[in-house]
Amino acid sequence: MMGAPGNPLLNLMPVVLIFIVFYFLLIRPQKKTQDEHKKMVAGLKKNDEVITAGGIHGTIMNVKDNTVTLKVDDNVKVEVQKSSVTTMKRKAGGE
Repeated sequence: MMGAPGNPLLNLMPVVLIFIVFYFLLIRPQKKTQDEHKKMVAGLKKNDEVITAGGIHGTIMNVKDNTVTLKVDDNVKVEVQKSSVTTMKRKAGGE
């Protein structure tokens, strides 16, 4: 005896539910984080104190299209990609 085949939409329901769970738990928060990082990078300006992905702490001395120059110590300046700036410690103007 073979059972009657079920409704094909009911067979797809678990896959759809799994996709919805993945979207709300993984994809959506990651996209929100990426958007916040892009906004932060676009707003970088001189005298902001930042931390790079490599752990370098510095103060922005110059902002170019794709890079920023960080003052790390007296007479030590490093040019890094804007995208490598991960955290802003303090904004210019003491905000």
